[in-house]
Amino acid sequence: MDILIIDDEKSVRDSTMFALEADDHYVEGIDNGATGLLRLREDPFDLVILDLNLGEESGLDILKELQKKFPRIPVVMFTAEASIDTAVKAIQLGAMDYLSKPFTPDQLRGVVARAKNWRQMHERIEELEVEVSTQSPPAIFESRDSVMSQSLDTLFRAAATNASLLILGESGTGKSLVAKEIHRRSHLKDKPFVTISCPSLSKELLESELFGHVKGSFTGAIKDKWGKVHEANGGTLFLDEIGELPLDIQPKLLRLLQEREYERLGETKTRQAEVRVIAATNRNLKECVSEGSFREDLYYRLNVISVEMPSLRERPNDLRHFADSFVEFFAQQTRRNLSGFSESGLTRLVSHSWPGNLRELRNAIERAVILSRGDQIMEEDLPMPEAASSSNGSETGKALPGGDISLEQLEEEHIRRVLARAPTLQVAAEILGIDQATLYRKRKRMGIE
Repeated sequence: MDILIIDDEKSVRDSTMFALEADDHYVEGIDNGATGLLRLREDPFDLVILDLNLGEESGLDILKELQKKFPRIPVVMFTAEASIDTAVKAIQLGAMDYLSKPFTPDQLRGVVARAKNWRQMHERIEELEVEVSTQSPPAIFESRDSVMSQSLDTLFRAAATNASLLILGESGTGKSLVAKEIHRRSHLKDKPFVTISCPSLSKELLESELFGHVKGSFTGAIKDKWGKVHEANGGTLFLDEIGELPLDIQPKLLRLLQEREYERLGETKTRQAEVRVIAATNRNLKECVSEGSFREDLYYRLNVISVEMPSLRERPNDLRHFADSFVEFFAQQTRRNLSGFSESGLTRLVSHSWPGNLRELRNAIERAVILSRGDQIMEEDLPMPEAASSSNGSETGKALPGGDISLEQLEEEHIRRVLARAPTLQVAAEILGIDQATLYRKRKRMGIE
């Protein structure tokens, strides 16, 4: 944990820091409340240990400020006055716990452990609140497809180990959801699960986001920062779309995997981190190795256990199950009384190849539930099938040049397919030959998520 001690007695401050650092916590000590509040504005801490008597300052007054400005940070009070009255008052004002001076290392460990459990419980509550507020359908980790079932079985059996896992598959196949479920089923379930999206940042910012940096290490680095590796220490680090990881950063990730060591950007001090790595990509990493864009040694280090997530079009037995589940969920959310699909709606459902996989299916079903006029989802409520037959015997039902389709429909279908396979919006815009702002406007006009 990252712990801030606010105590005006240097001997107590130093001895407490020494004891906590011996247990591998990161600790800073400050001798007054005002400076402590300023320090908390700069960086997040997991725990504050606050002295009740701070010279001319009152620890209870500082506690009130902490509760007002940083309500999510647990506070433990220190005092030499072993008084029940002051203990009760501190707890009433929001302190998580109370420790009387002098204290033993075991007593200190006990209160820190309780603070850690308190923080993890509140983080879990916040996660659940986010899940409820975003109104996402429950994830389904069952499959009627033998290949998918085997993939899930392999991943979930490996969940209890510390082995690195590599999840392959097209965009939208549920790789990130499976990664979270692996963590939930593992021995690390009460530890952090931290995600970093490799294509989302420039090389410099990605390295800083991953490993952290020190003040002045690059333009804009105005203060020290801890990275995702530090945040995930003791838990799981999920590297999404690792095939996009810049070549310059790959040796540093390899070192983390092999030696459990890393350095912040601009710093020479070697730090330790125990993280379990799960990586995912929609790219063929073997081809990337052959092309020289991905290190072979890193590939084999990540590829301890590797599985392929089949696309939705390769899982026809799961398609109806997912679609029915989405209909039920969104019907409840929108207070619609829907009985499922009409015959024509079901035909269109299975005729479409769903290039965007589960993500596309989810969005299509949500739209269909909202816009459907009757008590069933009809053919016209769903996307056009990509291989519909036509009266002239040609593939005019497809969105192909020269077919019986308008330019607007052709453009929309092309944009949908590019978005479904492109790893990022920036890449999709480059393929389409337009800027991201134009792509955003087109997506909004066409109703594409």
